[in-house]
Amino acid sequence: MNRLVGVALVVVSAATFGSLAIFGRLAYAAGLDTATLLFLRFGFSAVLMVGWLALRGERLPEGRTLGWLAGMGAIGYVGQSFSYLTAIQYASAGLVGLLLYLYPTFVAILAVVFLKARLTRVKVAALVMATAGAAMTANPQGGQWNGILLAILAAVIYAVYIVVGARVLEKASAAQSSTVIFAAAGLVYGGLAATQGPQWPTTPGGWWVIAGIVVVATVIPVTTFLGGLKRIGPTDASLLSTLEPVVTVLLAAAVLGERLQLISLVGGGLILGAAVMLTRAEMRGGNR
Repeated sequence: MNRLVGVALVVVSAATFGSLAIFGRLAYAAGLDTATLLFLRFGFSAVLMVGWLALRGERLPEGRTLGWLAGMGAIGYVGQSFSYLTAIQYASAGLVGLLLYLYPTFVAILAVVFLKARLTRVKVAALVMATAGAAMTANPQGGQWNGILLAILAAVIYAVYIVVGARVLEKASAAQSSTVIFAAAGLVYGGLAATQGPQWPTTPGGWWVIAGIVVVATVIPVTTFLGGLKRIGPTDASLLSTLEPVVTVLLAAAVLGERLQLISLVGGGLILGAAVMLTRAEMRGGNR
């Protein structure tokens, strides 16, 4: 049952993370730049989580655990997002999105090497299906080599973030971990925004978009992902996270009026199939 709860948490995380691209489009339309957007995203998220910890009577982690979590935010989250946002300047968004979703494969390799995880036939099959589905959903096109390398770097950084998180979560709760990660990332982006000059929302609706990003696309998905990661491990959690682009494509069609393409629907079907395969394996004990 604990592992099924973990699966459910990661699915919720993927579904809510999938809204970030839509909120991001709306935020840019409201006048924000990237540094200010990310500062507000992580800064307000940290404030909310500090309040949540106070209500629960939890204290922040200390010592090496605190240091690792701060590194996950200041280096992992910041490095991944910087690499990703820079990559889309030199390669198509579809190609960058596809290369980013190589991270479940990298996670699987790192988990086997460093965490002594077991890579079963079901997980290998799910990895192949999810990667193929991501390729179809992202609809990749061309790009320059520097964009391609930066996108792969983003995937590697995120994979390391997940594997490190799996180990750190043995000593801290999802709420404690999220709080430190948000605060560290917020401090870095706050410094960057101050250096460049912040660009605040130019419309009242822009602040509501920020609220949506903070609650729906940050606090809920990060805390549920870390909670799921703690229960089912890095490989399964990263595999289930490939549901995120499916949600993004569907939301883009519903909210922004973007047209659904047949290849994206087929890719989404493959990702959903991989998720179902993995979930059934978890229900049977994950021994296949």
